[in-house]
This record gives sequence, C-alpha cells and structure tokens, in this order.
Amino acid sequence: MAELDSEDNKLVVLARGALGRTGGGSGAAVRDTDGRTYAAGEVALEALRLTALQSAVAAALSSGAEGFEAAVVVGGKFSDKGVTAVREVSPAARIVFTDRDGAVFDIIDDAAAEVQGG
Repeated sequence: MAELDSEDNKLVVLARGALGRTGGGSGAAVRDTDGRTYAAGEVALEALRLTALQSAVAAALSSGAEGFEAAVVVGGKFSDKGVTAVREVSPAARIVFTDRDGAVFDIIDDAAAEVQGG
C-alpha cells in the first residue's frame, strides 16, 4: 500500500467527510495550485448527475482555481469521469483512489495515467 504525504492525507480526511455528509457512494477532495482545498460528494438529481470528483472540480473551478496539485477519491472508481476533468485542467496532478476506510488502492501520478498500487 502506498504511503501518502501529510497534504494528501488531509485530502483523504476531507473526502471521507464529504462521503459521510452526503451519504452517497463516494466522496472527493482536490487541492488547487494555491493550496486551497475543496471537498464534495456525489450529486444525484434528476436534472444533474455528477460524481464526487466532478463535484469537487466544479466547486474549485467556480471558486477561481486555475490548476490542481492533487485529488483524492474515496469509495469511487478509477473510471470516474472526474479524472478527465482533473486532467483537462492539470495533466500532471496526482489522483489517489482509496476505499471507504481510506486505504489507498490506486494512484495516478502523471498524464500517462500510470497506475501504481493494486
């Protein structure tokens, strides 16, 4: 299992909090290039459906974020459409996937989408 630095661990805590507050299947958090963090859960309305990572990216961008350093998805899947959104803004941002307990199972470290862990 990969070890996360303290800043990425903070994102795990924020994402787990968003998961708990929203009661959905996943939670996510992103850190922008200024060090600000944004956390969100899934949005599942008839008129709007977003994954937790898409929601966190939207919150960050609508607040003026211009790029991302890292993102964490708790309880989500590697196929999350939010990965594409993060990559569109910041191709080299680190994206960490954990289970609902916060144990890391995948890390994407670069735009080539190299997956570590297992």
